[in-house]
Amino acid sequence: MITINTYLNFAGNTEEAFNFYRSVFGGEFLTVMRFKDTFEADRTPEADKDKIMHIALPIGKGNMLMATDAIGEMCKTLTPGNNYYVCVNGENVDETRKLFTALAAGGKIVYPFDKAPWGSYFGQLTDQFGIQWMADCPADQ
Repeated sequence: MITINTYLNFAGNTEEAFNFYRSVFGGEFLTVMRFKDTFEADRTPEADKDKIMHIALPIGKGNMLMATDAIGEMCKTLTPGNNYYVCVNGENVDETRKLFTALAAGGKIVYPFDKAPWGSYFGQLTDQFGIQWMADCPADQ
């Protein structure tokens, strides 16, 4: 069974937003990763190193709210309406790749579905209707 989760982009206030969401929904953050702690650290401007690269808050049964701080060029084009992704998590790499390929038909691949530097298989696309999607699956599944 696949899961569908929301992935939000913020202009530098992800931590503030997620502290608010945690106060609303409860729970604990599953992941909090800062740019300074990633493979991007040496290419990240000093002013952005403490910003959130990835955060995840479990909500309810099987739902996850995730986000990042859009930095650099990403932030320049961030506006309400393009500041989210729908993230598809397949049961395995083959299923996830199939879903990614099907969603990409008639759309635009932004980041090809392949093994990502953080270890999972990942891809980004905008479908033919303008909806932004991510596909993600741990490499060992």
